[in-house]
Amino acid sequence: MESRTPWQALVRSRYPRSSWPWRSAGYLAGGAVVGALACAVLVVLGLFSLVLVGLPLLLLSGLVLGRVERLRLRLVDLDPAPDPHRVPTAPGLAAWLRTRAGEQATWRELAYALLLATVLWPLDLLVLAVGVGLPAALLSAPFQLAVDGREAKVVKAYLVTSYPQAFGAALVGAVLLVALAYPLGAVTGARAALARALLTPRETERQGAIGEVIASRARLVDAFEAERRRIERDLHDGAQQRLVALTMTLGLARLDAPPGGALAEQLAKAHAEAGQVLTELRELIHGIHPQVLADYGLGPALADAADRSAVPVDTDVDALPRLPASVESAGYFAGCEALANIGKHSGARRARITARHTGGALRLDVEDDGHGGADPARGSGLTGLADRIAVLDGTLTIMSPPDGPTLLRVEIPCPALSASSASSSPRTASSSARD
Repeated sequence: MESRTPWQALVRSRYPRSSWPWRSAGYLAGGAVVGALACAVLVVLGLFSLVLVGLPLLLLSGLVLGRVERLRLRLVDLDPAPDPHRVPTAPGLAAWLRTRAGEQATWRELAYALLLATVLWPLDLLVLAVGVGLPAALLSAPFQLAVDGREAKVVKAYLVTSYPQAFGAALVGAVLLVALAYPLGAVTGARAALARALLTPRETERQGAIGEVIASRARLVDAFEAERRRIERDLHDGAQQRLVALTMTLGLARLDAPPGGALAEQLAKAHAEAGQVLTELRELIHGIHPQVLADYGLGPALADAADRSAVPVDTDVDALPRLPASVESAGYFAGCEALANIGKHSGARRARITARHTGGALRLDVEDDGHGGADPARGSGLTGLADRIAVLDGTLTIMSPPDGPTLLRVEIPCPALSASSASSSPRTASSSARD
């Protein structure tokens, strides 16, 4: 199994021969350089902060340093270091600053920047000097003696005057280089763990990010439903009304045309075509967002869908109260998709729809007496519905043994709306008079 951090690599026998000691040295060397630069920048910004000019820049420096350190962390930690910051809820610099100033991650990054600029980079430099610099100086003893010709002072303390002494020092350096690789890796592992703890999202922040994703998906579903209702309304109030007017005009023209002539025949064909287009448009409007669903709720809408089903359907949906629009829409289209699949694939002679609101949740069951063996993965259209229901924190379950029967069950937690809430819907029952 591949080692992911220096700590994991330390327990392996081939650690000194692996790339981890050199990666550890590179990480500490980079930390010393970045820390020294951060120290200089923070000193300058700290002076400006005395007059409240550098405070935003101080926060910004922490954000920049945090990003740099997460990138450097890849050198000694193969697991990704995710960004802990949220996406601002509104565009613009002011919204971005408000979001960043209100996040714990921003202040953790600033604390890490201060820690790096004051404590960590000198420590990185010290560990690097002992773990790499000392063995390297001993290993270079023969080269130093060859350059000077007479003597060489190794590590500013050990005087070497002969090649046996120089090679002895080099041998000690080689042993130290291997021996000190282990504490070098241990310090680097601790250093990387500290950086990950301060610069990556915590569990509560991850849960908050997941919650925000779920909420954004729910907002997208609501926007999609609003757009469906707008398209349905525009088609109903625009194209459908014009087609009705055209059909009536063609009908009146047929009455005025001489019977039995070519004109009467052409008008009759045009009148029939207009009627067919009007019928298809009404079916299209009904499929986009049925008026009965907006006006009367899920129960009547499911009863209407059952009446139009190719397979006889028994319904038990009368006890349903009004529910949130997104729940009613998801339940309705799940029921319609189930009925369409029953008519196309099941070979059933009869089906049944049962819908109840119990225990603070909608429960919708669609059963048939067909041959079973339904598999949503084969493209029945239920996969997309399952995703849509999951956005509402609901579940879609299919039980379909090979010999049948098949049961599709939808469960969506939701409150029942009061009579006043239901009556405040943007599409009231009076709008159905236009049909």
